[in-house]
Amino acid sequence: MALNVDPSRIRAAWIGRISGCLLGKPIEVLSFREGPDGVEDYLRRTDALPLRDYIPLEIGSLVDERGRDCCRGAFNRAEPDDDINYTLLALVMLEQHGLALSVADVARTWLNRLPAGATWTAERSAYQVLLNEMDPEFVNGDDAGFDLGQCSDNEFNEWIGAQIRVDLYGWVCPGQPELAARLARTDASLSHRGEALHCAAFVAALGAALAVSDNVDSAVDVACGEIPAESRAMEAVSFARSVAGRPDAVKLLHERYRDLSPVHSLNNLALVVWAITSADGDFSRAVGDVVAAGWDTDCNGATVGGLYGIAGVDIPEHWSAPWQGRVAFSMAGTSEIPLTELVERTVTVANSLEHEHNVH
Repeated sequence: MALNVDPSRIRAAWIGRISGCLLGKPIEVLSFREGPDGVEDYLRRTDALPLRDYIPLEIGSLVDERGRDCCRGAFNRAEPDDDINYTLLALVMLEQHGLALSVADVARTWLNRLPAGATWTAERSAYQVLLNEMDPEFVNGDDAGFDLGQCSDNEFNEWIGAQIRVDLYGWVCPGQPELAARLARTDASLSHRGEALHCAAFVAALGAALAVSDNVDSAVDVACGEIPAESRAMEAVSFARSVAGRPDAVKLLHERYRDLSPVHSLNNLALVVWAITSADGDFSRAVGDVVAAGWDTDCNGATVGGLYGIAGVDIPEHWSAPWQGRVAFSMAGTSEIPLTELVERTVTVANSLEHEHNVH
């Protein structure tokens, strides 16, 4: 097995994911409260359509109240966000456990590194079950003392949380989508079930396919091989591809999924696939259009940005320059890590996984 680890693509994946997250972060709450019309109105008022740079700040707006720290000109580092926390957690878990990663390992890592206050919906529900049910020595390596499957028995277990945690599994498994999907399902299954697992597996597999190619359509075909043909996740991918390039695509996507939560996995996966298959290799267009389309703006910006980065597309400097290679986290023992270190550690893990896979 030759994983063909390309450090330049790993670097671009981190830059793309972080930049896409920062782009969507200021209007996340606006999107949830006022929907796509509210997002469009704000971007028009601030002369930011088409969206090709960070969000401008309008004083006195909801964006001013809830997202000003990530508006254009307001930051000199990548501010903490749960999307980026989870990317680092995946890196830490692979550093510690490699291909032997288990659901119990994921649970212990959360307990030891991830503050409960930095979790939401399905992750927070899973966390609560862990705290209530686990053996006191579980954090030190003993058995959990209960069925960890209980953690994913929650009302949010098909929401987006799983698919925002798994990008890195694709980055470190270039050309190995099946392996990336397996690792993603292991991570995701602590808190999620059903379609959310398929969405997570698809995102990781797509990253693994794009890591050795710049052909988005063929990579999507490869990733589809890692999810059931009859799944709603597959239907979401297919529908997104069917509207790619259409001027009314966003309207059609919102109509199709109008009954789902704005943080469900299926509607947001459809937006991600639409964006990466419509942007013709233009990074700014891909992340700008997916964020402007609404729903979970920072999550989708991060996912699209990471996927386009690992595909090796050019990322204009205006995306990375404002945060100066400084990446902040809200995790136990970690407040900030330089981009250079994140890249080096990720490349090391990728090479380690290649050796581990070859040995076994």
